[in-house]
Amino acid sequence: MATCFWLRSSGPRRLRWTFPGCRLRPRAGGPVAAWGPAPGPAPFRGYAGGLANLSAALLRTDSFVGGRWLPAAATFPVQDPASGAALGMVADCGVPEARAAVRAAYEAFCSWRGVSAKERSSLLRKWYDLMIKNKDDLAKIITAESGKPLKEAQGEILYSALFLEWFSEEARRVYGDIIYTSARDKRALVLKQPVGVAAVITPWNFPSAMITRKVGAALAAGCTVVVKPAEDTPFSALALAELASQAGIPPGVYNVIPCSRKNAAEVGEVICTDPLVSKISFTGSTTTGKVLLRHAANSVKRVSMELGGLAPFIVFDSANVDQAVAGAMASKFRNAGQTCVCSNRFLVQRGIHDAFVKAFAEAIKKNLRVGNGFEEGTTQGPLINEKAVEKVEKQVNDAVCKGATVVTGGKRHQLGKNFFEPTLLSNVTQDMLCSHEETFGPLAPVIKFDTEEEAIAIANAADVGLAGYFYSQDPAQIWRVAEQLEVGMVGINEGLISSVECPFGGVKQSGLGREGSKYGIDEYLELKYVCYGGL
Repeated sequence: MATCFWLRSSGPRRLRWTFPGCRLRPRAGGPVAAWGPAPGPAPFRGYAGGLANLSAALLRTDSFVGGRWLPAAATFPVQDPASGAALGMVADCGVPEARAAVRAAYEAFCSWRGVSAKERSSLLRKWYDLMIKNKDDLAKIITAESGKPLKEAQGEILYSALFLEWFSEEARRVYGDIIYTSARDKRALVLKQPVGVAAVITPWNFPSAMITRKVGAALAAGCTVVVKPAEDTPFSALALAELASQAGIPPGVYNVIPCSRKNAAEVGEVICTDPLVSKISFTGSTTTGKVLLRHAANSVKRVSMELGGLAPFIVFDSANVDQAVAGAMASKFRNAGQTCVCSNRFLVQRGIHDAFVKAFAEAIKKNLRVGNGFEEGTTQGPLINEKAVEKVEKQVNDAVCKGATVVTGGKRHQLGKNFFEPTLLSNVTQDMLCSHEETFGPLAPVIKFDTEEEAIAIANAADVGLAGYFYSQDPAQIWRVAEQLEVGMVGINEGLISSVECPFGGVKQSGLGREGSKYGIDEYLELKYVCYGGL
């Protein structure tokens, strides 16, 4: 658990204790400003497409540290994945800016931890209200920087805001315990206290919701945060900072340090190893998660991680084909297949296989339209970059070379280098890349199986286990399969499972901890046992 102490601003790092709940003096000329309104927005540079008509207040390009908008020594470009056009130049934070952000968060924690739960709840609710008020502009920012269809972006903003609403309510429900021990003259109490400063590292595929899901819980618990957003999508994090400031979230409680891909590793290492950081929360690849776990190990920090998945989608002979196809469409092609809980492998029982593949192909051709996310009717936007397209292309080529059949799609789309056709493959086998490597793109490979036991074995033959889905009308089978799937979340006759009220997370190498739900706030709380004697 973090305890407030003073970090001297000059000479070697030395730590001196102060009283818990203290408010530390900001350094003269340092990153932490006096509490009060942030200065006005800096001019933004050359925004293209959907950003052109947005409020300048939400289009921020500097870092947000200690309640102030601060430029960095360098900038990096953010591009529209649909057109390749530059959206703007954003502050490219490095090690000095990262350390300043941690210090600002730590100093703010000394006061924020003492703010009443009711007041924290009220501030989070105001932040939620501002998100709803600005939901259309926030959605346009997501579409511009991630390529996500505008309708999906609007859905993400509502989902994102709901985490602030949820945790504004959970802030007032952090309860402890009184335990009666065997000793007559003693009483035992269990307190829950905020863990301290949290380093929050978020991905590009949900650039708003992945922040509020973590930050809402952290702030509700009494923690402060330093957010490092993905280099592809920093504008959403910075827009949230502007609204947090407007809501009255005190300076230093929510800090954002954008950085380029070049600086990402060293900035991530700094915020994950700094002794003033007590907690790390990360959503991203399993490979990167392991690197951050190594960083956390040296100082034994609390860690929450939502990592990669390889979600199986099983269709048993008893399933309703139309219902299964609808679930497959929702689960696979949301955000062009770029979600961690997307179905990655479709396991279809022999008796229903041909009917399912035929109906699935027809639904893909009829309902999916590839295009710019701002265009009316678009359901499939671009992938985030050309590297993502190359990965899908590699998996398709590998599968075809090993005997798979392209039912529909199968190649890059004519719209541009970051677009790929929604693709359905049949005759897929377990030795193909798409069967054991997360795709993160619009590729649906279908594997035929014969028995329930075979399907479970294929589904569980992975070192990750985030989500899994299956369709069946057999009650006994539903119980058996739900209990045997080695995943953290199961969708039964349902392709969309995410909800603010339910715990989100995986098993195996898909991560540690849970986000959202009543359990999410516990990731930012420490238990303290207090023995009261002499009674």
